[in-house]
Amino acid sequence: MKKIVFFCIPAYGHTNPTIPVVNELTKRGHEVWYYSFNMFKERIESVGAKFISCDEYLPELRSQDEKKVGKDFAALIEMVVDTTISLDRKVCSELQEFNPDCIVSDSICIWGKLFAMKLKIQYICSTTTFAFNQYTAKMMKRGIGEIIRTIIGIPRINKKMKLLKINGYNVKNFISLIQNDNDTNTIVYTSKEFQPMSETFSDKYAFIGPSIIDVESKDPRHEHRTVYISLGTVLNKNYSFYKNCIKALKECDVSVIMSVGEKTEITDLGEVPSNFEVKAKVDQIKVLKKTDVFLTHCGMNSVNESLYYGVPMLLFPQHSEQALVATRAAELGTGIMLKSDNPNDIKNAIEQILNDHTYKENADKISKGFKAAGGAKKAADMILMVINNGKSKIN
Repeated sequence: MKKIVFFCIPAYGHTNPTIPVVNELTKRGHEVWYYSFNMFKERIESVGAKFISCDEYLPELRSQDEKKVGKDFAALIEMVVDTTISLDRKVCSELQEFNPDCIVSDSICIWGKLFAMKLKIQYICSTTTFAFNQYTAKMMKRGIGEIIRTIIGIPRINKKMKLLKINGYNVKNFISLIQNDNDTNTIVYTSKEFQPMSETFSDKYAFIGPSIIDVESKDPRHEHRTVYISLGTVLNKNYSFYKNCIKALKECDVSVIMSVGEKTEITDLGEVPSNFEVKAKVDQIKVLKKTDVFLTHCGMNSVNESLYYGVPMLLFPQHSEQALVATRAAELGTGIMLKSDNPNDIKNAIEQILNDHTYKENADKISKGFKAAGGAKKAADMILMVINNGKSKIN
């Protein structure tokens, strides 16, 4: 029996792909601890792992504007370092007693990487976005605002780097925190076909495809073709967008399922047409199984799930990382980039995808590659191989 520790940030798109991997490991008889947040307690425990709450050690995230952390690199580093220092005594003490064989930590959950470094425990990176190296990083087109905020934030970043060193974390610079090299064992939750420039990554990178627990859906398909609309679970409070979707599709011969998030007051959207179902949240997997077009914000998790079920997309990214995912999906012919969210653009793009079967055929092609990539079983194999041999040549 091996002992494996997972770390992740409080985000569905980063946590959900790891759950089937944990399930696979515990089914094989291995012991898994998972440092996470109360919103995921039930889900983590349901797959046989020991859940350890980090909520009280992350006070800053409760009061910070989520948009700021997503777009201000200095704010992200500050949050990561403060969380690491806050968790330091608890986690280091517990892990020294548990003596794990390896730590698997989300690429954004840098405190997991730092604990592995400090305690000299084997480290595996879990990447729910595209994998990034010196080549693919150049594809990330950041806005001028993000660039300016990063430059202005350098003194704040340097201050946090000094704080890490004082607390026993021998980090070279902030780039070493966020960047993996070709010697870092890394699980990537997409296929080589969908990953941009996959040929530039070493065999330490396991492209396992989306890690999805398939669910049965007994809900019948609508009589009409179905459009699913969602802006994800974080930056989804956008009344004008939802109202424009209603204007665009209220008279179309389609059924629409629109997930607007728990912070959006559905009554404030006005009259909901008879061909619309508007809900605060949905079971996305079940909905995608009966969907013909997905209007998405292009979070990696949502795009992976859409393509896994062969659903073409109308692509509406909200920031630079999502724009990269959207660009790749459009390059491979699985969707159309939405020019603007005015009703005419939405309607015309939806009709184009529904009437041109090429988008569906291309989505089905990517789906086959996803399902052949190995999924959670391949991820578990890699983790155990790294523990046993310090190698991961399974691609």
